[in-house]
Amino acid sequence: MDDQGLTQLLSPTGWALLTALPPYDESRVMALSERLRSEGLDPVLVAAALTQSRLRAKGHAKFGDFADGMLFTPAGLEQATRLTVAAQHARRYLAAGSTHVADLTCGIGADAMTFAGVGLRVLATDLDEVTAAVATVNLRHFPESQVRHGDGLALDLLAEGVDAVYADPARRTSSGSRVFDPAAYSPPLDAVLAVREQVPALGLKLGPGLPRTAVPDDAEAQWVSVDGDVVEVGLWFGPLAPDGPGRSALVLHDGTSHVLRATPDDDPHPPVGPVGAYLYEPDGAVIRAGLVGTVAQQVHGRLIDPTIAYVTSDALHDHPTATAYRVLDTLPFGLKRLRTYLRGRDVGRLTIKKRGTAVVPEQLRHQLDLRGSAEATIVLTRVGGTQQVLVVEPV
Repeated sequence: MDDQGLTQLLSPTGWALLTALPPYDESRVMALSERLRSEGLDPVLVAAALTQSRLRAKGHAKFGDFADGMLFTPAGLEQATRLTVAAQHARRYLAAGSTHVADLTCGIGADAMTFAGVGLRVLATDLDEVTAAVATVNLRHFPESQVRHGDGLALDLLAEGVDAVYADPARRTSSGSRVFDPAAYSPPLDAVLAVREQVPALGLKLGPGLPRTAVPDDAEAQWVSVDGDVVEVGLWFGPLAPDGPGRSALVLHDGTSHVLRATPDDDPHPPVGPVGAYLYEPDGAVIRAGLVGTVAQQVHGRLIDPTIAYVTSDALHDHPTATAYRVLDTLPFGLKRLRTYLRGRDVGRLTIKKRGTAVVPEQLRHQLDLRGSAEATIVLTRVGGTQQVLVVEPV
């Protein structure tokens, strides 16, 4: 969306049009566009309104019904923090005693809205003029907040009365490709990290692929997953990391939240042994945080292979950051052997999980050609260095 389209959207006519549009339906967009233009509406306004309708529909996945009152840019929606995760961020700032947060890279204002929603004063900035304008619209219900078009790193934070800082550096190029080098973020990671010399309460949202070796020694690094999807790693400094530096995983699932944290007595090299009665699949955030050994320790278990993030135990333990399965059988991997095994049990519906193998599940399912009435779950993985099939059932 360009500035002309935004200007027309923010006019009384534009806002009324956007409010009156029916639920977004891709199959009807062309006809709706032609009808609106035939009624005399400016094609620029029509295009902008329909684009916003599409983005609002997509935004429901992150913002729920709040999306219906927001404006978006495609890039801003892509990088915006999910509402459930942004709420976790806001709680950190509240718990740290923060009162005035500077969001140096606010984008469309997702985190800034959440900060303001819990009563924090917010000073939000963005380098892109249209994006800053969109954030201004999204923060319109919070009079104690302000959005500025400009470079957040150029702010005199102390003069502004800021006592905490947040940043979510852009990690995509203008063409949309991902940026993996922290020095190529916008702004560069080191430039943002330097802010903590002025304001120790600094929080950063980064991509979950950040190597653990790139985490500063004074940070708490927390990898976050939402319903099994690892969405970010947060770096927290000073009072925003009350437990001090370290690694943790935050698992959000079905309205619940669980934190797994590394402790000094964790075994960085958990034992490896044979498959027991139960298999545990650690959440992706746990794996990214390097805490599989912590799960193994807590369920009194072991790894099935030194290079595979599956844990096995001889007893069942309720662990909030790992999914447990009962192991029904194990067999060496082989197509004919597996087909015979499953057909002998009348299996027709098969869930295939894999880790540490090049097998493509859909291809394997086609090759097995199962037609029975029962269902089963198998795990294709390495056990002690050899390819195995574990037949399991959820507990």
